[in-house]
Amino acid sequence: MFIFNTFPEVRDDLRELRSSLKGITINEKGKTLDIQALDTAILRTERSIRKHAEAYLKAVNKQLLVLPIIEDFPRRTVQIPKWKPALEMIPVVCGKKENFSGASPGQKHKSALIKRVLCNPAHPNNRAIMHHKFGISLPDVHKRNTNVVKHNRIITGPAVSLQTFEPKSLHYPPVPDKGTGTVLDTSLVCMSIKNKATLHPTEDSSSSKISTKPRCHKQLKKKLKWETEPESICERIDRECTPLWTTKTPPPSTTSKSRDHWGIIQSTNGLIPESPQTLPVPLPVMISKYPFTIRKGWINPTATDFCHFKQSFSWCWSNVLDTLEALEKLLRDFAVPIAKVTGERLVEFALSWDGGYKKAPSVTSLISVLENQDEVLGLVKHPGQRFKGEGGIEAAAIHIQSCCRRYLARSAYLRHYRLKWAAKTIAVSWLMHTQMRHVREALQARRSRQLENHRSRAQHLAANWKHIQSSKRTIIHIPSLGYSQSQRLNLRGFEILQNIQISRLCDIKDKNVEVIYVCPQHLGEDILHYYTSLLKCDEATDRRFVILTPEAVDYFPTHNMCLSTLLKYSPHTLKRIGNLIQGKQAYIVGGVAHVDDLAVADELGVPVLAPEPAIAQLYSTKSGGRRIFIGAEVDVPPGQGDIYSINQLHEALAELMTQNMHVQRWLFKMDSEHGGRGTAYCDICHLSCYNWALQEYHHYGPELWKAKWIQEPVLLRYFDEIPEWLTHNARPAKTSCYPNWACFLKTFLRQGGVVEAYPPSDSITCLTVDLLLEPGGQVTMLSCGDQLQDSCQLKALGSTVPQTSVNPENLLSICMRVGEACLQRLIVGYISVDLATFLNHNTMEQKVWAVDLDLSYSDQLAMTQMLLMITGGTLNFHTGCLEVPIQIRKKCCEHQIAAKPPVINCYAVIGSRLFHSNLSMLYHSVFFKMCNAYGLRYSMKRKQGTAFALYDLTERCSVGMITVSRDLQGALVTFAQNLTIIHQEISASKMQGETNFKLIKDIKAVLKMTAQNKRLVENNSAA
Repeated sequence: MFIFNTFPEVRDDLRELRSSLKGITINEKGKTLDIQALDTAILRTERSIRKHAEAYLKAVNKQLLVLPIIEDFPRRTVQIPKWKPALEMIPVVCGKKENFSGASPGQKHKSALIKRVLCNPAHPNNRAIMHHKFGISLPDVHKRNTNVVKHNRIITGPAVSLQTFEPKSLHYPPVPDKGTGTVLDTSLVCMSIKNKATLHPTEDSSSSKISTKPRCHKQLKKKLKWETEPESICERIDRECTPLWTTKTPPPSTTSKSRDHWGIIQSTNGLIPESPQTLPVPLPVMISKYPFTIRKGWINPTATDFCHFKQSFSWCWSNVLDTLEALEKLLRDFAVPIAKVTGERLVEFALSWDGGYKKAPSVTSLISVLENQDEVLGLVKHPGQRFKGEGGIEAAAIHIQSCCRRYLARSAYLRHYRLKWAAKTIAVSWLMHTQMRHVREALQARRSRQLENHRSRAQHLAANWKHIQSSKRTIIHIPSLGYSQSQRLNLRGFEILQNIQISRLCDIKDKNVEVIYVCPQHLGEDILHYYTSLLKCDEATDRRFVILTPEAVDYFPTHNMCLSTLLKYSPHTLKRIGNLIQGKQAYIVGGVAHVDDLAVADELGVPVLAPEPAIAQLYSTKSGGRRIFIGAEVDVPPGQGDIYSINQLHEALAELMTQNMHVQRWLFKMDSEHGGRGTAYCDICHLSCYNWALQEYHHYGPELWKAKWIQEPVLLRYFDEIPEWLTHNARPAKTSCYPNWACFLKTFLRQGGVVEAYPPSDSITCLTVDLLLEPGGQVTMLSCGDQLQDSCQLKALGSTVPQTSVNPENLLSICMRVGEACLQRLIVGYISVDLATFLNHNTMEQKVWAVDLDLSYSDQLAMTQMLLMITGGTLNFHTGCLEVPIQIRKKCCEHQIAAKPPVINCYAVIGSRLFHSNLSMLYHSVFFKMCNAYGLRYSMKRKQGTAFALYDLTERCSVGMITVSRDLQGALVTFAQNLTIIHQEISASKMQGETNFKLIKDIKAVLKMTAQNKRLVENNSAA
C-alpha cells in the first residue's frame, strides 16, 4: 500500500517544482531564465516513476481488492490528506450523500443517481447533468451507427454502486510523447490501476477474502465506457470532482445497491429540468478495441489482434482462458468456419461466468460475445450441423444408438403399460362383478325374505279379515304409482297424479277406521283446513286421520320416484308411522303395485291389501286382463293379445278383419300403458280392398262366411295391403306421447300389446266398476259409473254415479265372475273393470264387452268415497241407485224415533282430473270466493250442490269436482255450467290457456241422448 501514498506525493512535488521554475526571473537584463532542459528532466523522471509503479503493481497485485463492508454509516468521518487544502475551501458538488443524518431519503437517493449518471458517459442524461451541475457544454458527437448489430451484454453477480470514483491523485493526465508529440493512451493503465489499486490505505485486511469477479466486471465496464470520451472531459471532471475522490467513501450495502439500481432505471429522467439545453444527446456505438478472429474453432496465438487482447487483459486471463476454451470447443463441434470475437464482451462474460468446470456456459451466452452472432447462431441451429464438426461421427452414432434404445425402451414400456392396464382393468372388472354379484344376491335374499313375510302376513290377514273389518283398525293409504321408470319420467306433474286420490281420507266415515295418508308433496295450510272442514272434524275426529309427507321428497325432487320408494328412503316418516300404529290392527292400501311396497310393509310389519308385485305385473297388462276376462267367461271384443312382432301383428289383424267384417275401427293397445296413452286406432274404410271384401261377404252370407276356404282370398288380399294401410292411416290417440304411427309401433312391439275391435255402433257407453276382492274370498262392489270421455272416446275424464246404462243385475253378475276369476289367480285388494256397452243392430240386443282391467285403487273410487262422505248416502248395486238420507223436522220425528230416516235417489257427476293452466293464477282462497259468488257450493241440508277436491299448493292447475242433484240431467247441467263459469272467469279472449274443459260438448251430447231416452220411456208408458 506504500505505492499508493508515495507516488501521488512525488508526482505533485515534481509538478510544483516545474511550475515554480517557470516563474523564476533574472534581475539582470529583465529576462527569464531558460529552464527547458530542467523541465524535460523532470518530465522524464515523472514518466520513469510512473512506469516503475505500473510494473510494480502488475507484478505484486495479482488479486483485486474491494472495500470492506462498513455497517455503521452514521460514524463515518471524512479524512483529508495532509498535503491537500481544507475541505471547506473546495465547493461541494455531490457529496451530500455522506451526510446521512441531515439529508432526507429522497435527497440521498437523488444524489446517488446523479453520481451514477456522472460516472457513466454513455448515459443519455450525462451531457445534460454536466451542463446543469458544472456548466460544461460538451460538444455534439456523431450519431450511433445503425449498421452495427446491437449485442446484449450478459451481466451477472450483485450490482455494484457507482459512488466510488477514481481518486484525483491516481488520475494520469495525457502526457505527450517526446518524439511524436502525440498523446499516449493511458486509459488502459488507469483502468488497470483502478481495478487493482483503488483501496484506501486504511481498509481492513479482511476485505481480500471477498469475491473479486463482480468488482472486476464493474470496473471493466467503467473502463470500456470511459475510453470513448474525449480527454478534455476527463480532465474537466477530474478538476471539478476532486473533493469526491479525496474523500473516504465506504461501499454501499446490499439494500442500497438494489435501491440505486432500480432508481437509475425509474428516476433518472426526473433529475434534470426539461429544457432544450438539457436534452440527451445520442452517443456513438462502442467500437471494440480488442477484436480477434477464430477460424474453424482454433485461435491463432501469434495473431496480432489476439496478442494485443491477451496483453491488455492479462490481469484476468485465467477467467478469459476458460471462456475461450469453451467457445473454441463450441465452434469446433458445430464446424463454424469463422467467428469474430468482441474482446470486451468476452472479458465481461468471463468475469460474470462463475460456473467453471462444474457448469458449462450455454450456447446462446457464448455466441453473444461474437460480432457475427446471427450467422453463427443460425449455423448452430441448423439440423445436423453438430454431426459435421469435431467428433460428429461419434455424436451421430451416439444419437442413433440413443434413439434406438429410446424406441426399444418406449416400446417395451408401452407393452408393459398395456399389459398392466389390461390386468388392472380385468382386476377392477372382476372386483366390480364380484361386488355386484354379492349385492345382487343380498338384494335377492332380502326381497325373498320380504316376499315370504308378505305371504305370511297375507295369510294372517285373510284368516282374521272379518274380525278386522268389524273392529277398530288403521288403514295406511299409500297412493303410489309404481309404473316403470321410463313411464314415470315421461309423466307431467307426477307428484300431482299420485295425490289425486287424496279423497281416500274419507274412509274415516266409518267410525272404526283411522287413516294415515302418505302424501307425495307438502300441503299448505289452506288445503289442510279445507279437508278438515270437509270431513267435519271435531277434536275427537281430528285425531282419526294424519297426513304425512316423506322427507325423501326434498332429496329427490326431479326423479319422479313412486311414493313407496320415497317412503322406503324416509326413515323418520317410517318411524313415526310405526309409533302411530303401535299396538293397533293396521294394513296398507297401496296404488299401482311395486316391489318397494313389500319393503315398506316389512319395515312396518303390517300386511298389504294387494297381490304380490309379480302377479300384479302379469295380469295388470292388456293381454293379462284379456286372459282373465276369457277365464271369467265374459264377452270380450274380438282381438288377440301378446303381440311382439310386425308379422304377428299383420297376420292377426288380417285374420280378425276377415272374420269380423262389420267392425269399422280397430284398436291397438300397449300392454304396460295406462289412461289411453298407449292406444292407437285405424279405420277400415281407408282400406282399398274393403268394398270388394264386403261384397264377397254379402255374396256368401254370414253362415257360409265362417268357412276358411271362402275367407282365404280376402285374407290374402288383406295381408298384402295391411302394411301400407297402417302406415298411412293409423293414428295414436295421444299425439303428445307418440307423435306418429312409427314411434307408436316401435314401442308397441317392444312392450307387447293387443289388437281389439272397436264396438260397431254409433252409440257406445263405457262404464267403470270398482271391486274389493277381500282376502277372505268375497267380492264386494264399491262403485260404478258411466264414463265421460274425451273427443277420441278412448280416455275417461269423469263419470256419472250411479251407472244407468246396464241392468244392475247383469252388471253385478259380470263383476262377480270377474272377481272370482281374479281370486283364483291370487289377486286380492282393489280392482277396477272397464266395460263397453252398445246396441247390436243385427239382433237389437245390448252387448257388454269387458275391455280393460286395473289391479289398483282407482280415481273414481276415491271420488266416490268423497261423494258418500258429503252426502251420507250409500250405493245400492241391486237397484242401481244412490240413496241419500234427508233430514226430518223435529216435530215429525218425536213419535218416530226408532224409524229409519227417509232416503231419496240422487245422481252425481264426478270429474277427478279437471285441468286448466289459468287456475294457477288464483290462490285457493280466491278461487273459493269466486265460486261462492256464483253459488258453486254444496248445501248439506239440501244434499245438493258442488264440492271440490284440491290436490296441490304450488301449481294449482288441477282440481276435482262433484255435482249432486236429484236427477241425472240436473247433475250434468250443473257440472257443465260450473265448467263454463270457471273458464270464463279465469280466461281472457287472448289467453284461453290449456284445458280439458272441452268435455262440455260431450256432456251436452249426453244430455241430448238422456232427453231422447226420457221421451221414449214416457211414450212407451203412455202406450
